[in-house]
Amino acid sequence: MTKNMTEGSPARLILFFTLPLVAGNIFQQLYAFVDTLLVGRFLGVNALAAVGCTGALMFLMLGFVIGMTSGLSIYTGQRFGAKDAAGVRQSVAACTVISLVAGLVLTVFGVLLCRQLLVWTQTPEEILDGAYAFLSIIFSGILLFVLLQLQTNLIRALGNSKAPTVLLAVALCINIILEPIAILVLRWGIPGAAIATVVSQAIGNALCYLYIRKNLPDLHTHREDWRFDKKVYLGHLKIGLPMGFQTSIIAIGSIILQIAINQFGPVAVASYAAAQKVEAIALMPMMSFGMAMAAYTAQNYGAHKFHRIGLGVKKCAMMSVSFAIVVGILLILFGTDIIELFVGEGQEQVLRYGQQYLVINGSCYWILSLLFIFRYTLQGLGQSVVPTIAGIMELIMRTLAAVVLCAAIGFTGACIANPMAWIGSCVPLAIAFFWTWRGFRRQHDLA
Repeated sequence: MTKNMTEGSPARLILFFTLPLVAGNIFQQLYAFVDTLLVGRFLGVNALAAVGCTGALMFLMLGFVIGMTSGLSIYTGQRFGAKDAAGVRQSVAACTVISLVAGLVLTVFGVLLCRQLLVWTQTPEEILDGAYAFLSIIFSGILLFVLLQLQTNLIRALGNSKAPTVLLAVALCINIILEPIAILVLRWGIPGAAIATVVSQAIGNALCYLYIRKNLPDLHTHREDWRFDKKVYLGHLKIGLPMGFQTSIIAIGSIILQIAINQFGPVAVASYAAAQKVEAIALMPMMSFGMAMAAYTAQNYGAHKFHRIGLGVKKCAMMSVSFAIVVGILLILFGTDIIELFVGEGQEQVLRYGQQYLVINGSCYWILSLLFIFRYTLQGLGQSVVPTIAGIMELIMRTLAAVVLCAAIGFTGACIANPMAWIGSCVPLAIAFFWTWRGFRRQHDLA
């Protein structure tokens, strides 16, 4: 049920941890994919644009959750690697309290400001009501999303990436069943898609809780574990909050870019949304390799086996970059066929915009694969400053693309924004990793 990643072949450990993680992350992305696909096919291009234009705002809120819970669980992984059972239990309690507080705050903030946020991002008038109907329901269920992310991250911190995959797959299947019923049978329209997603998240939480109670005694807390310990809570916040804010900083850049795209009209918005949904699934293996490095690094750092970290980065980079090149080529060649699933036949402009996006972005996926590895490895070491600086670089680059390139060359400028952001972020991350590794080699006389 748990996996010690401090012994054995780094390449084998990382690969076999990553494979189920890939499936789990793809299932997580399929929530948004299914929402967009069903809404686009059954409710039309304007409805697709309404749901699609909420992506950046959802990333702002939900991205913070993903980053924060990933950071909190790194502390858990470090304690597990150090074979500190009491520390693992204390970490679970601290993670739960922090996540509950954060979830409640984000729910209130999101629900109260939802419509105003859409207005601030200059959402086209013809899709504003649909976007609000979808986003307000999603934001009302943020606490469920927080707890689901926390539970799956805690399971992964113990080296188990298979169980979250299965649990997320079951929740996704429930979502796929409920959504057509809500849209086509009950005729709830766009709100029906959001309601089905929230319900499936609730069921996913229940399944994760039952699995942990039955199979993972390492995560079972005792009464004394819930006592407030300032040092423990600060240790979690030191990693979790910067990772959450880092993701939100990146999301702000996406929001600024979305504002620029909104000026091009519903067709451009729908094209960008559909292309991103296709890309999001394709990118999950690269992100999964990075997440595997976070768990692998955290355990080996906790066990003081520093020499294994550098070897793991080298092996992981070889696997992830190879995949990035292959998937980039496949999306360039066949991506528009998938985009057509969203809009049906006769939407040639949507397909042309989508093809342009995938060609420009797909040719740069190898940069993104390295970005993920360096970022998550540094986070596994408990470092937060440089990843945050890298997030700021992504914000700057996307803002430049939105303000300068979109004004100068239109939709093409929006397509160039991501590669610009990846390069701007990868440079400081790479420098920080090699500087850190150099320090380890000097301090511990590593080869």
